[in-house]
Amino acid sequence: MILLVNGPNLNLLGEREPEIYGRTTLPEIEEMVRKAADGWKVKTEPFQSNHEGALIDFIQSKRKEAKGLIINPGAYTHTSVALHDCIKALTFPAVEVHVSNLHAREEWRQKSVTAAACRGQISGLGPRGYLLAAEWLCAEIASKR
Repeated sequence: MILLVNGPNLNLLGEREPEIYGRTTLPEIEEMVRKAADGWKVKTEPFQSNHEGALIDFIQSKRKEAKGLIINPGAYTHTSVALHDCIKALTFPAVEVHVSNLHAREEWRQKSVTAAACRGQISGLGPRGYLLAAEWLCAEIASKR
């Protein structure tokens, strides 16, 4: 199983600043990832919260059964040492995804506290970044079967 975790304000994808984040909604992204993973016979479990502790609680509650994590921490990308530590404690790979290109945005958005705990980061490829993360994680899971 791959966890698909999205942080604050990502429930507003498709309506919040479409010139930056596009018009694709979070349910559409979750469905796209589910379909991609289904092709590999890997289940996905989506979760979104605007609360840091809820994100950590969810990830920790699934840590024994999950095989991968796709995470868009939203604004917690830039501030959450607690989320970094949670990801670092996992025994499976995590990929950080951002719809927009963090490095082309405001200076304070260019630093990710959580990326160092992840295997990789995909930034600026729109919703397709989630799909690429799912495909990579599925291939990793398949290589260990």
